[in-house]
Amino acid sequence: MFVRAIFRVTTSNTDDTQALPVLWEEAGLVAIRKPGGMPTQPDQRADLDALSIAQRMYAAADIGLIHRLDRPVSGALLFALNAIALAAMNALFRERQVRKTYLAIVEGVTPATFTLEHRLEQDARSRKARVGPNGQIARLRGRRLAEGDHYSLIEIEPDTGLFHQIRAQLAAQGTPIKGDVKYGARRGEKDRSIALHAHTLSFRHPVTGTPVLVTAPPPIVPVWSSLLGLSSRRAEKDGEDPVPGG
Repeated sequence: MFVRAIFRVTTSNTDDTQALPVLWEEAGLVAIRKPGGMPTQPDQRADLDALSIAQRMYAAADIGLIHRLDRPVSGALLFALNAIALAAMNALFRERQVRKTYLAIVEGVTPATFTLEHRLEQDARSRKARVGPNGQIARLRGRRLAEGDHYSLIEIEPDTGLFHQIRAQLAAQGTPIKGDVKYGARRGEKDRSIALHAHTLSFRHPVTGTPVLVTAPPPIVPVWSSLLGLSSRRAEKDGEDPVPGG
């Protein structure tokens, strides 16, 4: 989904001292790390949101929201600092020139590598995506990085960008994301986050032409640390590169 408007945020619920970690900034673009449980932009709950914080952090800029992350999802979120950068990045997203990878902790065990393809319909009443014959085609690729007693750590690269796609497709496979009770997980998290993390964004900068790789380190909580440790040890044993930022 592409956002072509420039947002000026005037909400009164944003703490002036609040800031989010800046992952990367260059020539009219900035990437921040959004925590799970925080909305990307203002919503009906009036909770603190990433867009409002970015506006306070860059008060002199016209913050453009390029893409969104679901409220319970953590990770890399990209903003434009001017209209030119916003239009250019929207074009890259529209032309599928931005590669995104996610990390997820799921219940059970996935295949070592897998491709999922479903037709997904959006249920407006429940605000869920579901597999149905009249839906749009959703496709993603994944690989298992580590396996614990109850959960697996996987890396996902979506080929399409539909509403709740990753959450719905993993649930349809029988491996719902940890904490995602909306899609069948056994139990939720206190902060309402889920174990889905927008890990990397890679693209060619539309202004400078330089290749960009933005990496958001995964959450520092025991279950992530444990599975990332298993993944690193396996990668070392197999002579592979460890998960960046893990």
